[in-house]
Amino acid sequence: MILTSARLSIRPFAAEDAQTLAGYRSDPDVARYQGWSTPFPVETAARLIAELTDPAEPGWFQYAVDLDGTLIGDIGVNTHENLMQADIGYTIAPAHQGRGYATEALQRMLQHLFLDRGLHRVSAECDARNERSAKLLARLGFRREGHRVEHTWIKGEWTDDLLFGMLAKDFGTPDRLVGTESRRTGRCGQRPSAAR
Repeated sequence: MILTSARLSIRPFAAEDAQTLAGYRSDPDVARYQGWSTPFPVETAARLIAELTDPAEPGWFQYAVDLDGTLIGDIGVNTHENLMQADIGYTIAPAHQGRGYATEALQRMLQHLFLDRGLHRVSAECDARNERSAKLLARLGFRREGHRVEHTWIKGEWTDDLLFGMLAKDFGTPDRLVGTESRRTGRCGQRPSAAR
């Protein structure tokens, strides 16, 4: 499956994406609020890509965010076993941050999840210190639903988690995003890219 927006394609990962994926995930600023450690070896990136599974199945799968043929980030979707709700996470490479790409990619993915796949609910969480991510989720229309104090032990410290949620009825109408289309051409798969 390939999803398109005004500037981006959200597509399956390809083997040749491993070097770029490893590159931006190895940046300490990118990994700061994420579940992985740095460096993020090319071998790990290649294995993640090779293990991608069918997005229609329960569990995590990962999409590549592509700008004019260049991998600039990724979106992870964790579909619940009931196939009616999911968690979402995202990462954008530092060189491409601050240009609205995360907003555009996430809007397009939410459109796909709610309107194409018929999900009832999408959830997200982020490290409470990650103010940019929390503001992005709020801008997209997510409702802040909770603040878990010292809930996650990660990278040698306890961190607070902010919880967000959006229902299909809150997402809006099909014309919320103009100029987008969905082309179903293949498979995507797996692991989280949490908004931590």
